[in-house]
Amino acid sequence: MKVNDGVTGESGVTALGLIRRWRDRTPDGVAVSGAGGELTFLELDDRIGRLADELLRRGVGPETPVGLCLDRTPAMIVAMLAVWAAGGAYVPLDPAFPEERLRLMREDAGVALVLTQPSVDARLLDGVRDVVRLTPDGTPLAPATGPAPSTSPDAIPAAPSSPAYVMYTSGSTGRPKGVVVPHRAVANLLESFASLLELSPGDAWLAVTTLSFDISVLELLLPLACGARVVVASAHETADGRALRARAVAEAVTVMQATPASWRILLESGGVPEGIRTRLCGGEALPRDLADALLDGGARLWNVYGPTETTVWSTAGLVAPSPAPVGLGEPIGRTTVRVLGPDGRPLPPGETGELHIGGAGVAVGYRGMPALTAARFLPDPFSGVPGARMYATGDLVSVRDGRLHYLGRADQQVKVRGFRIELGEIETALRAAPGVAKAAAGVCHGPDGLPRLVAYVVPGPQDPAERDDATDGAGSWAALREGLRRSLPEYMVPAHRVVLDALPLTPNGKLDRKALPPPEWTRARTAPYRSPASALEEELVAMWGEVLGVEEPIGVDDDFFELGGHSLTATRIIARIQARFTVAVPIAVLFEHPTIGELAVAMNRLDDDDLDLVEVAALRDELDGLDADELAALFDELAPDA
Repeated sequence: MKVNDGVTGESGVTALGLIRRWRDRTPDGVAVSGAGGELTFLELDDRIGRLADELLRRGVGPETPVGLCLDRTPAMIVAMLAVWAAGGAYVPLDPAFPEERLRLMREDAGVALVLTQPSVDARLLDGVRDVVRLTPDGTPLAPATGPAPSTSPDAIPAAPSSPAYVMYTSGSTGRPKGVVVPHRAVANLLESFASLLELSPGDAWLAVTTLSFDISVLELLLPLACGARVVVASAHETADGRALRARAVAEAVTVMQATPASWRILLESGGVPEGIRTRLCGGEALPRDLADALLDGGARLWNVYGPTETTVWSTAGLVAPSPAPVGLGEPIGRTTVRVLGPDGRPLPPGETGELHIGGAGVAVGYRGMPALTAARFLPDPFSGVPGARMYATGDLVSVRDGRLHYLGRADQQVKVRGFRIELGEIETALRAAPGVAKAAAGVCHGPDGLPRLVAYVVPGPQDPAERDDATDGAGSWAALREGLRRSLPEYMVPAHRVVLDALPLTPNGKLDRKALPPPEWTRARTAPYRSPASALEEELVAMWGEVLGVEEPIGVDDDFFELGGHSLTATRIIARIQARFTVAVPIAVLFEHPTIGELAVAMNRLDDDDLDLVEVAALRDELDGLDADELAALFDELAPDA
């Protein structure tokens, strides 16, 4: 496949410049709304200017890295754009990440100043030289008192080649690696998708993605570049399918982008609101059944694909109804996609090779990793432009019927719930754990058909006094998981563990990943089995079994997360509870009460009317089965004088 030679991205304008056009055209139009309030385009520009002035007073200048450790409020957008207005590059620091990981990222990026909010745990930023706390609308709480900057933020031009952000992804060496993305690549992304999606000031885009996942760049900035509105979903809403759906309906959302796992949660929580007519799905392969569900009602569905190293999405395509295959689409503006063999030559249609992406979206490289940058960002001999480069994605693809089809990976990188993960980073953390001599990590599809991370460990010497019934000679699984959470994000912590006498090896002594055995999908031995003692507990046991795919009976004292649960499966559980019992259960309740026994008690406390939840659900089911005449007769029987 060849380059898209559209004119997008050739104007030299930056993302901030695209957005400021709407400050002048529709100053009173709402630019950002959500749980944290709303800002018009004029108010947004005012907040950006004030914060950029603050950053300049504190020494931010061209290419200065500035950390963003923020809650999901309009302040996220103000902070991103203010860093650019001051000439700097932002570095996302997710408050959900472990303190040690955030420290490694700050040190690697050279971050000395972090923008945050009072609601963020201050311990996450221990050791940071300069911390600026913001209100939900992006206003500094304690402005600097130094001399005013000599240059207005409006007058600071951002060079197209200057870094816009440094996005950290999982690293095979055991440390995250920072991808440096320039302004020209961001502008090309926005102009390309503005042309594809044809957004207008009447559109509203529901933003659901953390800043540390690069697809947030498109959903936070493209609406503003088109004069449309960004609806920032709160952290609570992104974790609760029904709350997210309610926000989408209340804000009259018309566009949304999500991973396949996130779309499924919304579908299970009452369905995608009909008003969302433009839908983007990416981060993982889009299954045909999910595509059909998202196309229901005549919505436009785009399948999008691209690695962080080529700026969010590099290809996009409208998905056709069944039985058409789901391909990766076509290259976006000024982007090249080529399928090359091991010798670096293009392969004919039908043959499998590695996908290489060139053009305006190619990143600068990996910060502080010249050897890895040289190995993955290669000279592009096909472009005809001196100095042009292309990125070797590691993705295996082929071209069939003129469409690009994803076939897997050529290395150890995997995708789980939309997140890109290097198994080597998990293995490094496992090997550092007490009681583990050797370790490997893999991905297996669970009984529910979804991929799950699995830890394979070979136990080392262990003090007999530290043994318990759940150790299997490799230390407590609960303790091991807790230790991993101190260095890895939650999405990288394995859901299951397999204890081996030895890791399987190939004849040349390397790990034989294909020989790693799948786990037995049984309940974790975290507590003695105790059967449900109430109708509510019985219904919760059934729900957990269906969602988690656990084959053995689940006891009321079994821990949800030790059974392989994670944030997305927790959201599915909560969606089913709320649909079944019509009771508002925040997802935090499951995190705080991760056993069925504890959860049932908490749910009864949430029931203000002190009614039996199972009886209420059964009555509702019975009423749902009556037609209009039967309902009228029942009403007359219950209230004859009404």
